Amino acid sequence: MKKLEDMNLVDDFLAHSLTSHKIYGEKASRFILECILQRRIQHLTIIPQKVWYGEEPESHGVRLDVYLDEENGEIFDMEPDNNSGAGDVAVLPRRVRFYHAKIDAGNLTAGEDYSTLRNVVVIFITTYDPFGWSRMVYTIKNSCVEEPSLPYEDGAKTIFLYTNGTEGNPPEELRQLAQYMEHSTAENAKSEGLARLHEMVMEVKTDREVGLAYMKAYEAEERIRKKEREKGRIEGWAGGKAEGKAEDILELLEEIGTIPDELRKQIYQQNNLEILRKWLKLAAHSRSIAEFEEFISVSAEKEAEKGL
Repeated sequence: MKKLEDMNLVDDFLAHSLTSHKIYGEKASRFILECILQRRIQHLTIIPQKVWYGEEPESHGVRLDVYLDEENGEIFDMEPDNNSGAGDVAVLPRRVRFYHAKIDAGNLTAGEDYSTLRNVVVIFITTYDPFGWSRMVYTIKNSCVEEPSLPYEDGAKTIFLYTNGTEGNPPEELRQLAQYMEHSTAENAKSEGLARLHEMVMEVKTDREVGLAYMKAYEAEERIRKKEREKGRIEGWAGGKAEGKAEDILELLEEIGTIPDELRKQIYQQNNLEILRKWLKLAAHSRSIAEFEEFISVSAEKEAEKGL
C-alpha cells in the first residue's frame, strides 16, 4: 500500500480525500471538472462514495467514488481507475451502463415526468488505455446506428480520460491536468490553476483527519497480510484456508456492527479463495455492515463478468 505522501490523484484514497474535503473539496472538484468539460461549473454539492442499493436483497447495487451535483445543472460521477486487469477493462462499458441506470433511477421520483430527468456525465480517469486507440479523451454518447447524424439527445454522456493518451487534440490545460493527476508533483503543476490545486493536494495530505483515516486503512491492510502469512504457515488444505479466510472476514465485520445470519452464512459458504481474499480487503475498508454487503454485491458482479 502506497504511503499517503506518495499518492497521486488517480489513487482512490487521495482523490476521495481531496474531493470530499470540508475546505477544499468543492473548489478542487470544480477546477478538475472545468478542465475536463471546458465550461464553467456552478456550485457543487459533493456526496463522496454515493451508494445506491438494489431494490431487493438479491439485486445489484453500486458505490460511486465521487458524486457531484451541480446547482441547476448536471450530475457528475468521477471515477479514478487504476484497475487495468484485462477482465476489469473488458467490462467497463457494461459497468458504465449500470452506473448510468442507477443514477437515473435514483434521481427520478415517483410521479415525475421523464422530461425532468437530469443530464448525467460519468467520467473515468484511467492510467491505462481503455479502448486501445491512444486517445486522451473518449466521449461516449448514444446515437442511431442507421442514421449517425440523426439528433438523439438522452442526457447521458460518458468520458474516459486516458492520462497517457497522445491522439486527438485536447486543450493544453487538459493535457497538463492529466499529467498532474497521474503524477501529482509540484513539477507537474505547470499552470496557475494547477499550482493552486497542488497546494490543496498538499494540504489534504497533511490534514490530521485524512492521515488518521489513512492509517486505519493501512493498519487493516497490514493485519490482512499478517493473518495471511500466519494462515499460510499452519494451513495446508483448501477447505481449511477458505474457513480461515471466512473467520477473518467475520472478525473484521464484528468490529463495525452486528452481522446478519444470512450474511454470515453467505461468507461461510463461499469456498473460492480468490473471492474470499477480496472480501477480506473489502471488510477491512468498510465503515458499516451495509457498506460491506454493497461492496461484495459489486464484487460478485465483476467476478461473474470475468467468469469466475
